[in-house]
Amino acid sequence: MSGTIAKPDRLTCAASRAARELDLKRSEFELAVNLGLIRTVPDEGGGGRRVARAELDRLRAGDGFPDALRERVATAGTNEGAKLMGVTPTRFTSLARFGLLVPVRFYLNRYRTVVWLYLAEELRQFATEESNVRLLTGRAPAEVREGLKARLDRRPRNWRGRHIGFLLRQAGDDPWAHAAAVACLLDPADAAEVVEDPYERDHLNRCRPRLPAHGAPGSPAADRAQELMTASEPDEVAWFRADLAHTMETARRRHPAPRPAPEPAPQHVPAPTSAPEPVAAPAEGRSVPPEHTPSHGLLGWLRRRGRWPTG
Repeated sequence: MSGTIAKPDRLTCAASRAARELDLKRSEFELAVNLGLIRTVPDEGGGGRRVARAELDRLRAGDGFPDALRERVATAGTNEGAKLMGVTPTRFTSLARFGLLVPVRFYLNRYRTVVWLYLAEELRQFATEESNVRLLTGRAPAEVREGLKARLDRRPRNWRGRHIGFLLRQAGDDPWAHAAAVACLLDPADAAEVVEDPYERDHLNRCRPRLPAHGAPGSPAADRAQELMTASEPDEVAWFRADLAHTMETARRRHPAPRPAPEPAPQHVPAPTSAPEPVAAPAEGRSVPPEHTPSHGLLGWLRRRGRWPTG
């Protein structure tokens, strides 16, 4: 065979290396992937997603690299976001809790307080739209005020809605990956009610995407983050369950979940035949005729009686 075949690691690189070559922090890189700004490919060895060298070349050749790319993934918290929009932090929080500003990330600080982050680019765009002027100046609209009185907070749900979009983009047209993305944002009990087969649940777990980590597993911070990442409102849970059930039907038709090979049927073993009955030992002084000279009929009787006829 002529020519050479390039090794996969020469055609692609790991996420950590790609982030360095694009001059991005790891969190910025992951957000760029989620937003579809950086295209990735699956690792055939199962080690996470990788970035093609051609994709890195495309991004580096873009106008204003790397500042332009970094600007598109810049995030802002409440105080910085309020400054970008020209409002007070209180007004900013009211708009976010009402669901008008959609967070793209969150983390828990050392006091385990949730800190929501928003795309700076989206905040600037929101502030420049003429239809939003009434939300930014003067008294807040009545519906916003009523929502605050009722302690409404749509930020967790809006984050989940946005994050499922990220996960489904990465799942592509693989129904198992799609189903696993939906299942990972459901309470395990809800997912188990939809997917009753244990082998299918095991396969979903193997396809499960990695959710953002917040603290050591089992820690209060991790438990709090898991609560935020799990669908909780009844209509939201119903939507996730319906989507999971529909996608599982497609997954079963295309690629049924792997199952252990059936055990071979037990082979019939014939019962052992009974051993021949032992021959009684002859009495002392008597001999037994050899087996090769059996006696039969009249001739045998004559031999035994000593009356063999003479010629």
